[in-house]
Amino acid sequence: MSTNQPDTSHTRHYISTAKFDPHSAERLTAEQEKYFFASRRQLMWWKLKRHKLAVFSGAILLIMYASTLVSELISPYNLHTRHTEYIYAPPQQVHFFHDGTFVGPFVYGYDYQLNMENLKREYTENFQKVHPLRFFCSGDEYQFWGLFEADFHFFCPDENATFFVFGTDRLGRDVFSRIIYGARISLLIGLGGIIVSLFLGLLLGGLAGYYGGWIDSSVQRTIEIIRSFPELPLWMALSAILPVTWSPILVFFGITIILALLDWTGLARAVRSKLLALREEDYCTAAKLMGAKPGRIISRHLLPGFSSHIIASATLSIPGMILGETALSFLGLGLRPPITSWGVLLNEAQNINVVALYPWLILPVLPVIVIILAFNFFGDGLRDAADPYK
Repeated sequence: MSTNQPDTSHTRHYISTAKFDPHSAERLTAEQEKYFFASRRQLMWWKLKRHKLAVFSGAILLIMYASTLVSELISPYNLHTRHTEYIYAPPQQVHFFHDGTFVGPFVYGYDYQLNMENLKREYTENFQKVHPLRFFCSGDEYQFWGLFEADFHFFCPDENATFFVFGTDRLGRDVFSRIIYGARISLLIGLGGIIVSLFLGLLLGGLAGYYGGWIDSSVQRTIEIIRSFPELPLWMALSAILPVTWSPILVFFGITIILALLDWTGLARAVRSKLLALREEDYCTAAKLMGAKPGRIISRHLLPGFSSHIIASATLSIPGMILGETALSFLGLGLRPPITSWGVLLNEAQNINVVALYPWLILPVLPVIVIILAFNFFGDGLRDAADPYK
């Protein structure tokens, strides 16, 4: 008679010989409790830390934005300082050893001559001119944020010497110093634009998602009309409207508003779709029954439920605004001198003949590439961390 019971007569039983630790279970429980009782912010931070590229990109963004607070100190020269005897001077290489002897960071001086065959300024290093760099020194005078005069710099060239780490332009101005000053304008336009864009996106998207009906239809039709226009020609058309008599500050705010008015549509749609789903939740209904006003329900109960997604979307929108300002200024329709931004600096490199002779004039494109990549990587990591339960 056959049975379906498994034969266990030859089954081996293994017994652990390791010493029993009664506290190991408690430690595991404590770690589990730390995870189960952690706030949403803690979970997001733990998940973001595992995204090494996003953390590294965030550190780069933090450094670049912090540098805008002390641009005058980082730049070895004043924004408008000219070196008429060093027009189109190439970048000077930093050396540490001279004739086999350690000198510290220094540069060699330049000897200059004009090549009459191609009318090109030619500079050669004079190895007899050794100019050590100075640190935490007094140099060109400037007005710190336009508030008071100072002359302190983190590093300076030697007395009666030069230090052009990125070369000079057609007026003999230090390109590196102008890139540092230009970062303040380009990066602040991105932040200012995203603040206005966030306000419009949350306001219009929140109203459309919460009330629905004709309000939702009106907002959606407006978004469709705006998104139907090609972005760059629309930027150019709106920028051309700005009066040429406006001061540089008004032009700065005008470009910021233009970029924000064309960027809020994506965020508004995301907010609308989220509110359409969340407004039917039990806690939203309970808030209505308790007499809460729509503004309080949206701001205190619905928006915090997906605030992390809003932050991630905003982070990914800033690069578009920086590129928009750079493109408009490059085409001569955005910011104009005396304002200095990365786009204004690239505008000076439009002549291909000049770039062929003096390629360091396109170096302002490097910080643009770095900041765009950093924002994209950081935004991707933030978007993944926005839902820590996945």
